[in-house]
Amino acid sequence: MLRWMFPLALSVMLAGCVDHNWQTNDITDVMPALEFDLVDEDGEDVQADAFIGKPTLLFFGFTHCPDVCPTTLAKLSAAIKQLDESRQDDVQVLFVSVDPARDTPDVLKQYTEAFGPQFIGLTGERSKIDALTNRYRVTYEYGEKDARGNYNVTHSSSVFAFDRQGEARFMFSDINSLESLVGDLSYLVEKG
Repeated sequence: MLRWMFPLALSVMLAGCVDHNWQTNDITDVMPALEFDLVDEDGEDVQADAFIGKPTLLFFGFTHCPDVCPTTLAKLSAAIKQLDESRQDDVQVLFVSVDPARDTPDVLKQYTEAFGPQFIGLTGERSKIDALTNRYRVTYEYGEKDARGNYNVTHSSSVFAFDRQGEARFMFSDINSLESLVGDLSYLVEKG
């Protein structure tokens, strides 16, 4: 009888150590805390600590993106709108441009306004953007310019979620459902 009680007691104790079973992808203790030094959509230098205090979603993209960015940002907007109305402004979405040559602060501000007041565009020097993408293991690559100088940028569709203290908690991607995002975001707003 004691043989099966010890594993049972151990599993109960360990279950108490689990922070939360995320419906998307748990990145707690896998990804580093939120940290950067960029420029916001008002043209002001800004560091990650300016966003501590609210759950934060971090997404890398560019305003000329034909599909991934508008689709992802629209899904994030839809998830935020499913939160209790009194909690919607408790979330902030940081949209970091990987195309700083075209995505000036003014361009970013016009772009993010279409998705809601919780969306904030960030840009900066290429070296600082690269430091941030490397920190979260995100890749991007510029395509060939066409005759008019236009080009595409391939990039990740992952969205990283951080709690109020800036600690990484979950990652959302296009394989996750809107319902799972809403569930995790609701928990993060209530508990994180």
